[in-house]
Amino acid sequence: MILYPEAAAGVVDAIYGWIAEELGLFYQWATIFATGFLAWLAFSRHGAKVLGGVAKPEYGAVSWMGMLFCAGIGSGILYWSGVEWAAYVDQPPFGVTPESPEALEWAATYGIFHWGISAWCLYCLPTVAIAWPYYRYRLPYLRLSGALTGLFGRRFSETPWGRLVDLCFILAMVGGTGTSLGLATPMLGAVAARLLGIEESFGLTMTIAGLCVLLFAGSVYMGLERGIRRLSNVNVALAGIFLGWVLITGPAIFALELGTSSIGLMLQEFVRMNTWTDPILETEFIEDWTVFYWAWWIAYGPFMGLFVTKISRGRTLRSVILGMIGFGTLGCTLFYVIWGNSVMWMDMNEGLGFLELVREGRPATAIATAVGAVAGGPMPLAVFLLLGLIFVATTYDSASYAIAASATSNLAPGTDPSRPHRVFWAFTLALLPVGLVVIDTMSAAKSATLVASLPLLGVLALMTASLLRSLREEE
Repeated sequence: MILYPEAAAGVVDAIYGWIAEELGLFYQWATIFATGFLAWLAFSRHGAKVLGGVAKPEYGAVSWMGMLFCAGIGSGILYWSGVEWAAYVDQPPFGVTPESPEALEWAATYGIFHWGISAWCLYCLPTVAIAWPYYRYRLPYLRLSGALTGLFGRRFSETPWGRLVDLCFILAMVGGTGTSLGLATPMLGAVAARLLGIEESFGLTMTIAGLCVLLFAGSVYMGLERGIRRLSNVNVALAGIFLGWVLITGPAIFALELGTSSIGLMLQEFVRMNTWTDPILETEFIEDWTVFYWAWWIAYGPFMGLFVTKISRGRTLRSVILGMIGFGTLGCTLFYVIWGNSVMWMDMNEGLGFLELVREGRPATAIATAVGAVAGGPMPLAVFLLLGLIFVATTYDSASYAIAASATSNLAPGTDPSRPHRVFWAFTLALLPVGLVVIDTMSAAKSATLVASLPLLGVLALMTASLLRSLREEE
C-alpha cells in the first residue's frame, strides 16, 4: 500500500465489491441472529450467572462503561457522526429522492442505526462467548480460540486449528484498527491545521499519526489500570464537554427535534432496516454502507470480547449484555443527535459548504470546517483534537492489550501480558494505517475492514454453538 498506492487501492476495491455483492447477505443474517440470541440470553436463567464467581465487580460501573465505550468506538464516532449524513443525502436508502427532505430525515436516522443496538450486539456476542469459558474453565490464556472450548475442549488453542483461529483474529484486528486510524489521522491533521492556522499537508497528517502511536504505546506500557482506565475516564469527560458545548451554543432545538424524530423513525422501521437487502432497486446502499458497518463491528468484535472479558470479572452475563448494548448505543446516539444534526443545520443555514467538501472527496477538511464553525474560537478545535487523539489511543492500546494477551502462552485472571509485548503490538498495528493514509481514499479503508472480517463470520457461528454447550454443561 505504501509503495504502490494506486494499484493497492484498485485491488482492495475489487475484493470489497465481490465480497459485498456475493456475501453481504451473510453479514446481515449474522447481525439479525446476534440481536435475537443476546435478547434471549440476557433474560433467560443464564443471564444471572456471574463471570469468575466473584460477588463484587473488579471495576466500578463508570470506569467499566468508559473503558468499553472508548475502546469500542475510537475516533470513528468523531468522523462518522459528522460526515455520514452527507453521504446519505446523495445516496439515500429505499429509493428516496436524493437531497429531498425525506432523504435528510433518513440521513439523520441511518447513522444512529449503524452505530446502535444491532451494531453493539456484534460486539457483545463475542464478549460473552469468550468471557464465559475463560472464567468457567479457568483457562490459563485469554485468546479467541478459548471461546471454542465448549465444542473442542481445553486444549483446542494449542492445536493448529486453534492457532489458525487466533491468527484470523490478529489479521482482522490489524484491518479493523487500521481503518479507524487511517480515517482518523487525516481528520485530526485537518483540525490541527485549522487550529494552528497552517495548510493541511501529508507531513502534518503523519505527525499526527506518530503522536497517536506514541500516546497509545505509552498508555499500553503503563497497563490496564494506570493507562487505559485513566485515559478512558478523561475521554468520557472530554466528550461530555464537547457535546455539551455544541448543544448549548448551537442549534439545540433543531438537533433535539431531528434526533427525536430519527430515533422514532428507526424504532418504527427497525426490522425493515435490519432485513432490507435492496434486491429490486439495487442502489448499492446496502453494499456500500450496511454491509461495511456490520463487517467493521465483526472485525472489532473479538478484540472487544477479549478486552471486555478482562475488565468484566464479577459481573453477570445479563449486566454485561445490557451494559454494553445499552450504554454503547446511548453514547453513539448522543454523538449523532447532537454533533451530526448540528453539522447538518450549519450546512443548511450558515453556508458551511460541508456537502460540497464531502462530494469533492475531502471529508477530513469538511469536519475541520464544521468544528471551526462552532462558537468559542479555538477552544472547540483544541478539545476536538485532544478528544480524537485520546480516542485513537484508547482504541489502540486496548487492541494492543488484547492481541498481546492472545499471543501470550499463559495469562490467568488477574495477570497482564508483558510490557514489551504490548508495546510491540502497539507499533505493529500502526503499519496498515500508514498505507491507508498514503492511499487517502475512504473506499480503501472500508475494503480493508470487509476483507479482514470475512474469516470471522464462521468463527462467530462456532463461538455461539460453543457458548450454548458450555452453558448447558453448567446445568
